Amino acid sequence: MTIKLEDLKPGVKSKSKRVGRGRASGHGKTSCRGHNGEGQRSGASSKRGFEGGQMPSYRRLPKLRGFKLINKTIYAQLNIRDIEHLPIDEISLEALKSIKKAHSSCEGLRVIGNGDISKKVSIKANYVTPAAKEKIEKAGGKVELI
Repeated sequence: MTIKLEDLKPGVKSKSKRVGRGRASGHGKTSCRGHNGEGQRSGASSKRGFEGGQMPSYRRLPKLRGFKLINKTIYAQLNIRDIEHLPIDEISLEALKSIKKAHSSCEGLRVIGNGDISKKVSIKANYVTPAAKEKIEKAGGKVELI
């Protein structure tokens, strides 16, 4: 007879295995421990993760380093050398999204100081590197941190 999920009732439990109660019980003589060996002695236990000598699962699986942030802020990054070629003078995340230079999923703007600039621009960004700020102000522009 097989037990089905609909046959289970609250409070019904299977009987515990009573070992060492004679051969007629089905769990007599060696008490379900097999014949001889270290595992058949009282108090025997193997180390955590031991799988009988086969390569354990924690060594078979690839190593997953670190973790991913579930609420990570995605920034659009803009280099100083790229500002020179933009058709706008007031640069913000919304302006970059409107001219399709930033992805719609970006939530902030970071300006990085790679390259040179001669164009006068005003920038509204979440983060500006010190080198980038110096180059923008040297060209006559202004930087506003949000």
